[in-house]
Amino acid sequence: MCGIFAYLNFHANKERRYILEVLFNGLRRLEYRGYDSAGIAIDDSLSQNSPTSSPPLVFRQAGNIDSLVNSVNEEITNTDLNLDEVFYFHAGIAHTRWATHGEPAPRNSHPQSSGPGDDFLVVHNGVITNYEVLKETLVRHGFTFTSDTDTEVIPKLAKFVFDKANEEGGGQTVSFCEVVFEVMRHLEGAYALIFKSWHYPNELIACKLGSPLLLGVKELDQDKDNIHVFQDAHFFSKNEHPKEFFLSSDPHALVEHTKKVLVIEDGEVVHLKDGGVSILKFENERRNGLSRPASVERALSVLEMEVEQINKGKYDHYMQKEIHEQPESLTTTMRGRLIRGGSRKAKTVLLGGLKDHLKTIRRSRRIVFIGCGTSYNAALASRPILEELSGIPVSMEIASDLWDRQGPIYREDTAVFVSQSGETADTLLALDYARENGALCVGITNTVGSSIARKTHCGVHINAGAEIGVASTKAYTSQIVVMVMLALAIGSDTISSQTRREAIIDGLLDLPNKVKEVLKLDEEMKDLAQLLIDEQSLLVFGRGYNYATALEGALKVKEVSLMHSEGILAGEMKHGPLALVDENLPIAVIATRDACFSKQQSVIQQLHARKGRLIVMCSKGDAASVSSSGSCRAIEVPQVEDCLQPVVNIVPLQLLAYHLTVLRGHNVDQPRNLAKSVTTQ
Repeated sequence: MCGIFAYLNFHANKERRYILEVLFNGLRRLEYRGYDSAGIAIDDSLSQNSPTSSPPLVFRQAGNIDSLVNSVNEEITNTDLNLDEVFYFHAGIAHTRWATHGEPAPRNSHPQSSGPGDDFLVVHNGVITNYEVLKETLVRHGFTFTSDTDTEVIPKLAKFVFDKANEEGGGQTVSFCEVVFEVMRHLEGAYALIFKSWHYPNELIACKLGSPLLLGVKELDQDKDNIHVFQDAHFFSKNEHPKEFFLSSDPHALVEHTKKVLVIEDGEVVHLKDGGVSILKFENERRNGLSRPASVERALSVLEMEVEQINKGKYDHYMQKEIHEQPESLTTTMRGRLIRGGSRKAKTVLLGGLKDHLKTIRRSRRIVFIGCGTSYNAALASRPILEELSGIPVSMEIASDLWDRQGPIYREDTAVFVSQSGETADTLLALDYARENGALCVGITNTVGSSIARKTHCGVHINAGAEIGVASTKAYTSQIVVMVMLALAIGSDTISSQTRREAIIDGLLDLPNKVKEVLKLDEEMKDLAQLLIDEQSLLVFGRGYNYATALEGALKVKEVSLMHSEGILAGEMKHGPLALVDENLPIAVIATRDACFSKQQSVIQQLHARKGRLIVMCSKGDAASVSSSGSCRAIEVPQVEDCLQPVVNIVPLQLLAYHLTVLRGHNVDQPRNLAKSVTTQ
């Protein structure tokens, strides 16, 4: 929802030019998380050996990252700021925003400040739910607020705590950690925060509750500027070795600098000081004055990600790249999980993260799929095959609705939480609720170490690779494949369905080739987009397995091209939607070969009788049967097993949405008002 990034160098000579570029590039990697405004804070002039306590330089700008860069460059020119100045120590923070409180404007951009003098600066991802109460209290104590944000209460509260503690301390200076812990004690909501203060030069403090945050560490050779190989503990101890530290909302901004990372847990406070890392555990209890935290021992992990994964390569946009990556992402999702069997062995599925829990899942009274947006649609596409192979009732829940109404969840239930990022706020609230009610919680996510991956009892990573485009494409198809494999694993003890399961496994093995084939429709979908460029609305009808395809196809069109689009269950057509049909409104009907094919043929006839302007997606060779009079535009796709058809069928609609957006002149990777990881309710 917002992107936060920080860079601290210790005993490593770095020019201001280099520091700015690191911060800007970090924001560019995170821009898919928010792009309506941005800001940075860097240190003012420092002497070579000892920092001077002086207010930092703060730059804030509405618009995307380039707007901020241009603004900073202009100010540098006007003020003759020395870009070649070398910093032996430096702590900089940066933020790219997706507005929740207050319009995109410099005053609402981060870093937010404690007031004149910028004693404390904060960048924030999340929402503070009790900010109005805190704001009223701080106003009574003489603070003046200049922004509309919920975040501004945090640095002002830090300033209040700092001043009060120093007044009462009799000359004994309060520590940075004590200030931050006291601030956290008053905050309610979800947050990832990075604090910077000129009272504590060359220090940064990061903390989180419900929003993602990672620490990256890189130790340098003082002469060659190369990475040393050290034990994890060496990174955490205070020593004189030159090093760089990075804090980020997600790994995309870290991988080009280091693969040594620490996923910060909820309630942890990370203090970067004197070349060392202190990890402290926040406890809400206040003991004898300011909070006194307990230290935590943690180990670094290694990112399994390459820089190439987060670059566009030969493509113009991330969405375009990710659509065309789907044959490879599907292969990666299935790698090591499909057991082909031998002459006497059946083909099976192995999901290592679930093997110890399959018996419990099979005994469930019901399975509940819980997700939002695209993840919900992926689960909906997989529901029929899970019901068929498991024999267990499967229900669908939109996470926010389940949480709002406190719907019944029982100990005998298996709750499956589907989220690309693993950080979706509504889904996490539903997860906490399901855990409290005793359900077995299964996570399906694309992000190793995410909150959902850590909080669920078991789960499966979809391994689709980094997805930068805000509109999910390859994560959606990989989610469907994982949930089909989940159905195969749960139903693997049923002899009567063995032939069906083996046919699905064969279909899975060949699925990447089928997706490669359907990607050849790229130019055809571009031509169709050209015909639809001036339309105001698009209806998409589907049923059975492809009701989810209709919902997801319509969602993609509305997300990125900003055209109204609605996915409709074809069985409901006569219960209202038929009134919209005329010769002008474009209507897409998904009518590939499955158990609902004859019903979809009837739908096509009824729409045709009312002069509907039809676009029909059909299986190869069926163009004539779905459009006998030649009045429909037919899009032929390869036929696969019915439960896998949604994977193939969504690709042309993804391409249509992409080309519509480009032709209409909109930003395909950063659609208006949307962000990738929705970490607020």
